[in-house]
Amino acid sequence: MIFRAGSALNMTIPFGLENAAFPWYIHVRVCQQMAEFLAAQMHLEYDMMKCHRIHGEPLEDRLTWLGIVLASVLLTSQALVRANWPGFRGPTGLGYTTEENLPITWGGPAHENVQWSSPLPGQGHASPVVWDQAVIVCTVNWPANTEDRKKTIPEHHVTCYRTSDGRLLWDTLVPPGPWLRDDFRSGPGGGYAAATPVTDGKLIYCAFASSILAAIDFQGNIVWRKPIVPYSFDVTLGSSPVLYGDTVILLCAMAKKEDSRLVAFDKTRGDVRWEREFPQMQFGHSTPVMIQVNGKAQMLILASGMEKTGDALRSLDPFDGRLVWWCRGEGDASSPAYGQGLVYFDDGRGSTGVAVDPTGSGDVSETHIRWTITQRGEALSSPIVVGDYLYRLRTPGFLQCWEMTTGKEMYSERLADISSTWASPIADPKGHLFFANAGKSYVAQAGPECRILAVNDLGDGNHPSPAAAEGRLFLVGRKNIYCIGAGNTETPK
Repeated sequence: MIFRAGSALNMTIPFGLENAAFPWYIHVRVCQQMAEFLAAQMHLEYDMMKCHRIHGEPLEDRLTWLGIVLASVLLTSQALVRANWPGFRGPTGLGYTTEENLPITWGGPAHENVQWSSPLPGQGHASPVVWDQAVIVCTVNWPANTEDRKKTIPEHHVTCYRTSDGRLLWDTLVPPGPWLRDDFRSGPGGGYAAATPVTDGKLIYCAFASSILAAIDFQGNIVWRKPIVPYSFDVTLGSSPVLYGDTVILLCAMAKKEDSRLVAFDKTRGDVRWEREFPQMQFGHSTPVMIQVNGKAQMLILASGMEKTGDALRSLDPFDGRLVWWCRGEGDASSPAYGQGLVYFDDGRGSTGVAVDPTGSGDVSETHIRWTITQRGEALSSPIVVGDYLYRLRTPGFLQCWEMTTGKEMYSERLADISSTWASPIADPKGHLFFANAGKSYVAQAGPECRILAVNDLGDGNHPSPAAAEGRLFLVGRKNIYCIGAGNTETPK
């Protein structure tokens, strides 16, 4: 191996940027926001660890403890965020990157800015993750002699490529879980590889829709493996695992409401650290989002089975799953967005969109909803807030923009023939919005008017969202994984 399995900061920090979504501020404020997130974590840990000692003396001054930790964080955090894309929608879970030199054009007959491409061992629409010099992808594959895919669980592949040249470093087969599925509506790979992995730089945590969660080290060894039982998921397991502290958390919002729950596993051993049952929660496929509100971490989970319920959006304490507040609305496929002090959510199926102030407690439906909008058409990707504006891509390729504080619609423009409206956008510090996949993609400039900067095509359209790290984009197609960076190094085939 030519890459490290860890870094100076051995945890992925799922922080949320409070005024986040102003990308021109991201590169200035990212260290500050990470420090605020860790401060909230440390307050929690301090309350449980007052017996912690340095050189044999009790560490009872909370500010001293925080100062020691945060001083080291401020020295390492920006480099860490710039180097890595550890999970679904990046280090924030909201789609923001600090990379300032991402190319906005790629592909075409000359393979412009395509640094390399490498074949995939199977198919799926899990998004890639990047840590140090490794890019990791989850796919599934049925052997060529498979007669009936509905009677056979495919091979589960976790594949690692070197970021510099696309060299295959290892390909690990994860023994499947107990769920033999027969509903393949959810895209390439029949939906078996829908969830995006997440990593802390030491282990890679992968969920497959045979109802299995596994942890793999950076040499490709399976460290632990846990079946998810019961498994009455709707169509597929689509929620990606997320990290908080020393736990990996998976939302299991089921078609059978009585099976719905949120489970936190110990990152190292895979043991259940805590579990919260939600017997009234209907199915959902969204991934939880971590945000910071008044110095405290909140985890947003969104699921209501495409129906309007009084608690479609729930905010929980990610430390123990305690319910903080809940809000009326609808939720299923899309994760929430956060910016300008508001959380925006909808179900991704054309439901009413809701903007809610996350500072409340209990039922906030009558007190903290700031505006609602009527959606038009399916939108399985997640929304993003950039500066003053909220952006949403919906079928059949319409990009919509609203003012985040008021819900005023600014525009609705067609992105003709975009290959996927499932892939979620990302934004860089220059306000570039990447609606990117391995097929036909668009890059737009954030602002109140629709301004398209580039239209790109790799001819390998698929649904995974892009990853960004070290000045490069990583895109997963149906056949290949692609590295997009300044300068063409791959010979067109």
